Amino acid sequence: MSDKHIQIIKSLPIWKGKIEIRGLKGGLTNQNYLVKDDDNKLVVRLGEDIIEHNIIRSNEVLSSKAAFDAGIAPEVIYHSNGILVLNYIEGKTLSNVDVRKNIDKIIHLVKKVHYDVPKKLFGPAMIFWVFHVIRNYINFLENKKSNYSSILNELASNCEILEGMSSPYQIVYGHNDLLPANFLDDGSRLWLIDWEYSGFNSPLFDLGGLASNNNFSPDEENYLLENYFDKKINSELQIQYSSMKCASLLRETMWSMVSEITSEIDFDYKKYTQENLNKYQESFKKLEI
Repeated sequence: MSDKHIQIIKSLPIWKGKIEIRGLKGGLTNQNYLVKDDDNKLVVRLGEDIIEHNIIRSNEVLSSKAAFDAGIAPEVIYHSNGILVLNYIEGKTLSNVDVRKNIDKIIHLVKKVHYDVPKKLFGPAMIFWVFHVIRNYINFLENKKSNYSSILNELASNCEILEGMSSPYQIVYGHNDLLPANFLDDGSRLWLIDWEYSGFNSPLFDLGGLASNNNFSPDEENYLLENYFDKKINSELQIQYSSMKCASLLRETMWSMVSEITSEIDFDYKKYTQENLNKYQESFKKLEI
C-alpha cells in the first residue's frame, strides 16, 4: 500500500469512524483496497482515465450504477475523479473451472448484462468496438516504436479480415472483460464486477472472451452458444463467433503489448503478451479464410 493511496482513502468524506485499510490483490489498471468502517466493508478502487486503453472512469461509474440497478453488481457508495467506492461482497472470485461448472448461471448473468443493464443506463454511453480498439493499439505501438513493430502490419491486415468475417452485427451492452476473477460467488448467487471496459458491442465479443478466458472446450463453446441464443447454431453464426473470439484474443494480446510500455504495475506483461499471441495465432490459423 502506498502512503499516497492511504492518504487519499483517509480523506474521503464518507467514513463514520476510524477505518482499517487492507490492499486487495488483482487489478492491472487500478489499485483496490478493502476498507472497514465500523461494521461496514467497502472496496475503494483508485485509477485515472487510461486513454490508450479507452478507459474513461466516468463510464465505469455509470455502468457500475446501471449494473447495480439491474441487480448484478455491488452498489456504488461514492465516486469522484479517479475514485470509486463500492459495497463489499463477501464471497470468492471464480476460477476458470468454477466458470465452466456454473455455465448455466453464467449464461443467465451475461444475458442480464446485455439486455437489462442498458435499460438502467443513463447519461453518455460508450461503444467498445474491438476493431477500433485494435487499430488504436496498432497506432499507439507504431508511434512508440514498440518491440512488436515488425508484426503490426500483419496484425492490422488480420484485423480487417476478422471485422469482415464477424459481420453482420447485433448490438447489445457488453461487459467486455469476462475474466474468471470478475465473477463473485457469495454462496447463493453470482455477481459481476469491474466495468471499466463496458460499452455497446456485439454479444459475440463477450461470449468469445468468456470462452477463451476460461479455457472452454469445443463442446462447452457449443453449449454456451446454443443456450445463449436458444437455438442450434448454424455455420454462419459459427463463423461470426469464431472470428469475434479471435478478435478478442488479438485485443488481449495488444492490450498487453501496450501495457509493457505504459504500466507501472508489477506484472509480467511480456510473458502475458506471448501467451496470448500464441493463442491468437492458433485461433486465426483455424479460421476458414
